[in-house]
Amino acid sequence: MFSKSKQQSGSKTVASQQGHGFGTAPVFLTSITTILGAILFLRFGYAVANVGLWGSLIIILLGHLVTIPTVLAVSEIATNRRVAGGGAYYIVSRSFGTSIGGAIGLALYFSQAISVAFYMVAFAEAFVPIYQWILDTYEFSLDPRWVSVPCTLLLIALMLTKGADIGVSALWGISAILAASIATFFLGQGPESMQPDGLNITARIGNGDSFGTVFATCFPAFTGMIAGLGLSGDLKNPQKSIPLGTIAATLTGMVVYIFVAFKLCQSATPEALAADQFIMAQISLWGPAIYIGLGAAALSSALGSILVAPRTLQALARDNVLPIPKLNRLMEKGFGKNEEPVYATCVSGAIAIVFTGIGGVDFIAQILSMFFMVMYGALCAVSFLEHFAGNPSYRPTFHSRWYLSLLGTLMCGLMMIQISTLYAFISIFLMAITYLGLRRSSRSQRDLTAIFQGTMFQLTRWLQTTLQKNRVITSEGGWRPSIIAMTRFGERRLGHFDLLRWICHRHGFGQFIQFLPVEYSFTSDKEARSRVEGLIQRAEMSKAGIFVDSVICPTFPLAMAQILQMPGISGLPNNCVLLEFKGESTEEFEEVKQGARLAASLRSNVLILRSTEYRFGYRASIHVWVTEDNLKNAPLMLLLAYIIVGHPEWKRADIQLFACSEARNAEREADELSTLMEEGRIPISRQNVTSISYNSPEVLETEVAQRSFQADLVIAGLTEERLHSEELAQTLLSYESVNDVLFVHSIEEIVID
Repeated sequence: MFSKSKQQSGSKTVASQQGHGFGTAPVFLTSITTILGAILFLRFGYAVANVGLWGSLIIILLGHLVTIPTVLAVSEIATNRRVAGGGAYYIVSRSFGTSIGGAIGLALYFSQAISVAFYMVAFAEAFVPIYQWILDTYEFSLDPRWVSVPCTLLLIALMLTKGADIGVSALWGISAILAASIATFFLGQGPESMQPDGLNITARIGNGDSFGTVFATCFPAFTGMIAGLGLSGDLKNPQKSIPLGTIAATLTGMVVYIFVAFKLCQSATPEALAADQFIMAQISLWGPAIYIGLGAAALSSALGSILVAPRTLQALARDNVLPIPKLNRLMEKGFGKNEEPVYATCVSGAIAIVFTGIGGVDFIAQILSMFFMVMYGALCAVSFLEHFAGNPSYRPTFHSRWYLSLLGTLMCGLMMIQISTLYAFISIFLMAITYLGLRRSSRSQRDLTAIFQGTMFQLTRWLQTTLQKNRVITSEGGWRPSIIAMTRFGERRLGHFDLLRWICHRHGFGQFIQFLPVEYSFTSDKEARSRVEGLIQRAEMSKAGIFVDSVICPTFPLAMAQILQMPGISGLPNNCVLLEFKGESTEEFEEVKQGARLAASLRSNVLILRSTEYRFGYRASIHVWVTEDNLKNAPLMLLLAYIIVGHPEWKRADIQLFACSEARNAEREADELSTLMEEGRIPISRQNVTSISYNSPEVLETEVAQRSFQADLVIAGLTEERLHSEELAQTLLSYESVNDVLFVHSIEEIVID
């Protein structure tokens, strides 16, 4: 019973979204009449004149390298989900989320609304012969706006009173006129005086406009291929009608433009084509048919825009994208059984009238072209990302190819720059500002991280498996730290965390593991997740490039055994273990001793931080103490010091090296270490290397206390004998007069060269 009622409810919802229940034909007609618009009649002769037939064909090809991938992407996305009212906006918002979809949707809406004005201005151009007749007969110059503004008002009134039904009905008549007009052009020959001597595909006028300028002028002709998407809420079967209608319109338009280019080149010289923007009227079998066709094309494009713009605004309002809540409530209202967007039509009409009255809006025209390009690029990007995300919920019945979607995305970016670099950046800037505003008001919505998450998962998997298959020997690939750190004091102590993020800022990779000494259970797992969330926030605030996680285990040795088996996050095996203790805590020291010995036995370098409340002070000085018995650890000690001072927080730090020897040749050892650093390009000058002779551990302790009591970090070596001896505690608690100390035990033979 519940299932039945649910199905009935769902069917009602779908029915309400189907609106008029149109088929595929309105999608095709809306798109093709927009593609074969004013530029075909007014500016394509200009294109052939300035770049020749060959250049015109390249323009058609480049334009369709944008439009065809976009159409295929739209068709694919539309067959993956039920497409409701809002057309292209609905597709983007349901794929990208309301924040990004809303930013693109607002740009799309204003483009559609202002496009009505542009098409009506072009419609007024169709009456040029009448203007000329009035001027010749009555010596009165008629402003084209006397035609465009009243006709715009009439068009809006028609939509408000008759709705989409009359619009679609008119499309049939307008399409027939347009087809007849183009047919008369192909059947005509034109005066013999302007016909060229044969077909010359490279002929063009001298000192003509550049290819980029011509492309920018003609490209808007190809941007009407998704005009029919605005009817998505009024289609009976959008999953079928959108792919069929848009693909058919795009291919038909491309074929028509190719034939028109050949016909123009064959019928008139480049000079004749450049001299008259209505050259098609001279070539046509019946000249007035071209003016009628221009009027029909412009009127049909305006009609298509006034059909889809209010529905886009209505969909935006239903998603609460508009900044004023009351405005959302008003614009989302629909009237009648077909949910006609009356209020949205009034707003769209007002915008159209304003720009029709302005007339010359070249600046706005280029911005609008950019917005359309951003829209197409976004649609292609959605399809491209979905291909690589591998999301099982993405199951379109029509499939494009990932490389076509990528091509469309790249071509959109290149063409935006080709048309105008300045306007391209202005468009992107405005889109970014809109997105940030929407993002602040809808934080619960998907953002860029969520959008790219699926793709990032797939990319990470591919990188990990590739690195695993192509592991290199450390000595061949160059040594770099891949550190895993574990502590039970993740929230209360920052020194351990800070040291790891400094080392892993640029040259290394790190994992910070929060240890919970309890049995694994639902409660402990929940607590561990909470701890990790806190660490993630800390990593984000400190801009730490490290991975954080947790391990739940009853004892520290078992936890250490687990993390030592964890793979490195970069694909590079973990080669260092970083442990930390504070003061003379017996429990902490015992855990550090067990962990360090286990790590060393498994051939991992051991780093032990003895932290204090000093917390690395001003981060201005690092003192490295190298003794005779710690020469094996010296390369790793020096390399760590070099890596740490590479972090911005240590950018003013100075490294001091102390070469200590029980014999009288301490100076010679200092020289050898200086040579090692010079050959290894470690930035420690000879003036910063001090040789020290000592004859007992007590003397060495005194030297360290006197010279390093103000150092922000002291790095000392830890020999294998000391690590496994009963004197380990004494060693780690030595140098008690200094602040934070990092003890280094190197298992690997690290070469500095």
